[in-house]
Order: sequence, then structure tokens, then C-alpha cells
Amino acid sequence: MPQLLNPKSKLPTLDVPLVEGGRFVLADANPDYFQLVVIYRGVHCPKCKAQLKEIDSKVADIRADGMDVVAISMDNEERAKKAVKEWELENLSIGYDLSLLTAKELGLFLSDSISDKEPKIFAEPALFVVKPDGALYAEFVQNTPFGRPALDEVLSGMKFAAENDYPTRGTSVA
Repeated sequence: MPQLLNPKSKLPTLDVPLVEGGRFVLADANPDYFQLVVIYRGVHCPKCKAQLKEIDSKVADIRADGMDVVAISMDNEERAKKAVKEWELENLSIGYDLSLLTAKELGLFLSDSISDKEPKIFAEPALFVVKPDGALYAEFVQNTPFGRPALDEVLSGMKFAAENDYPTRGTSVA
């Protein structure tokens, strides 16, 4: 059973190739306030398409607010490029080849395929909000393709937290 990461803990090493070239390395990310890491199921998922298209339309605003965003899946390069092309993603960086080990270290739920459109195994969706020092600020980890947090609510919360130096919550050891 996956284990949630503790708020304020460092995320595991996250280093994946990007469709547009280069690599996304979380340790090298340098947003002013937060790095948003979106884990999506893969090109087979219509809910992921809707989520990533919404994010893609807001990348400029996200960056203008001192944050950055990347979407990552366990898809291989061919499938990731297919998602970018078919979903008409123009602004959002898409990472691929997330390893099974890293998916487990992130506490992601994993699913086995139920159709030939799906890869043999893939990660279910998640969203991590990470501070510039690599510490986890917030996480939303799901075991189903539906029920994702509303993007505008997450973004407004991140903006509020940045503007008000709002602390990481859920850290009590009581």
C-alpha cells in the first residue's frame, strides 16, 4: 500500500526526460515560490487529457505568479509525444519514463492495464506542490482517474500561500 509523503519532507530524486528535449530534474527547479508536479496516467486517459489541457492554457499565468509546472507519466517517449500532439499541448512541459521505483517512492498508486490501450502498469494521478528547497508543501494522491482537485483552487491556494508566507500544514506530531 502506498504511503503518503510527510509535509516538509524532501521528494525522492525526480529526474525524467522531457518531450521538448532536455530533462526535468526537481533538484534543479528554481521557481520563486512553488513547483507543481502533476503525475498523469498516460495518453490512454481522457481525464488526464482534460486536466493537462486546462493546465496548458494557464502555464503563462502560473509562471507569472512565481510558480512552475511539469506533467509526468510512466509513458514511454512515443506515448508522451503522442499525448502532446493529440492533446495539442503547447506550453506545458511533459516528462516521461517515470520509473516504477520512483513512482513507489512518491507514494503513487499503481494500476495494471485493463485494456490494450493502457500500458501494462501505470501510475494513477497525483499532484505535488514543492517549495524551492525541494520540501513538500502539499500533495493530492489518488487511486482513481476521477476526483482530482480543482486546478483553480490549487493555484489560488498556492498564490495565497506565497503572498502570505502561509506555512506548510499537517506537520503536527500530536
